[in-house]
Amino acid sequence: QVQVEESGGGLAQPGGSLRLSCAASGSIFSLNAMGWYRQIPGKQRELVAQVRSDGTTTYTDSVKGRFTISKHNTKSTAYLQMDNLKPEDTAVYYCNAIVEPDPRRIPYDFWGQGTQVTVSS
Repeated sequence: QVQVEESGGGLAQPGGSLRLSCAASGSIFSLNAMGWYRQIPGKQRELVAQVRSDGTTTYTDSVKGRFTISKHNTKSTAYLQMDNLKPEDTAVYYCNAIVEPDPRRIPYDFWGQGTQVTVSS
């Protein structure tokens, strides 16, 4: 019964910025991690950024120094601030939440619907 909803995609020029939001809701006993994957045409899906429950973060090398992931614990919400966008950032971005929905403590992956990010002049 967990829902993951993301928003904030759109069109940006090279060097511009976008901010993605992702909210997990429903039956959440424990939220272990939230992050974004992106699907680039002709390539495998890749993890862009992830923030875990202890606040530690992971970024793929290509976005380090340009993207920042953060979270709001009480709202089960994460944000991806994307600065200095490049054309190669163009992709569909999918929010991912790793959730334990009940006290059985079994983790499941839940996914947002995807949002298109296009970087072009």
